[in-house]
Amino acid sequence: MKIVSVEPIGISEEKAREIAEGFAQYGHEFVCYRDRKEDEPTLIERMHDAEIVIVSNIPVRASVLSQCPKLKMLDVAFTGLDHIDLAYCAEHSIKVVNASGYATEGVAELAIGLMIDVYRHITALDADTRKGGTRNNYLGRELRGKRVGVVGTGAIGTCTALLLQHFGCEIVAWSRSRKAEILDHKIPYLPLDELMRTSDIITLHVPLMAETNHLISKEMLALCKPTAVLVNTARGNVVDMDALAQALNEGRLAGAGIDVFEKEPPLAQDHPLLHAPNCVVVPHVGYATREAFDDRIGIVIRNIYNELGL
Repeated sequence: MKIVSVEPIGISEEKAREIAEGFAQYGHEFVCYRDRKEDEPTLIERMHDAEIVIVSNIPVRASVLSQCPKLKMLDVAFTGLDHIDLAYCAEHSIKVVNASGYATEGVAELAIGLMIDVYRHITALDADTRKGGTRNNYLGRELRGKRVGVVGTGAIGTCTALLLQHFGCEIVAWSRSRKAEILDHKIPYLPLDELMRTSDIITLHVPLMAETNHLISKEMLALCKPTAVLVNTARGNVVDMDALAQALNEGRLAGAGIDVFEKEPPLAQDHPLLHAPNCVVVPHVGYATREAFDDRIGIVIRNIYNELGL
């Protein structure tokens, strides 16, 4: 079979050669392109004669897939699959697998880092200090004793919840299904409106699908305490961004830490969150750690070996 990685997925040329040699032992060809290009003509050129394709978070739509007649499997080096045309894949018997679990700790740690940054104004204070500023009566807040509402208790939400317990936080949760590990740690599940109304910090960890699109709506944000902070390391469209920016601008929410947006950065300079107060934004980096990338390639290649029966 011909196996094509349409992008480098964080591996070195040496690692790519090692992977190619491993597949070659079983008569399979492995090609890893060394640059990332998202335009459809390039994707079609790289994918058109492949039977297995590796891709991370580059959108792969029907217009590309329809030009790949040999394709049998998409090996997605990512957790979410909302950038893949799953309906087309199902209709044409293209198997889709992901790299679930590779970035659990990385995303959980970033979520907590954003909470601390918003509470302690680290980003803003760094800029002030470089301009000759001082403490100037600055007073931050601690995570200790705060009620944190974890929205979504999959692997990342659960990891975040358990880490936050070590900071002395009171954890409550909402999810579409209940997880035994959460209940074992004495974390109660609440209705979403109650979680939004009573939490000091709300951290989002749900996948993007029809029922979670704008789950955190204008109405949900209106329930929050004015001292509350929202953190989103899930998917941008889980939140109504315009409503979030309005709540921050009007002082109905104390702050936000955002890693994900409606589309991948770069953002337009008029994006509402870029001009909202006490809003820390980073360009979708929760999954991007050396450790996570090393774990990811292992999962991705194992997915293919399993598919090939090796």
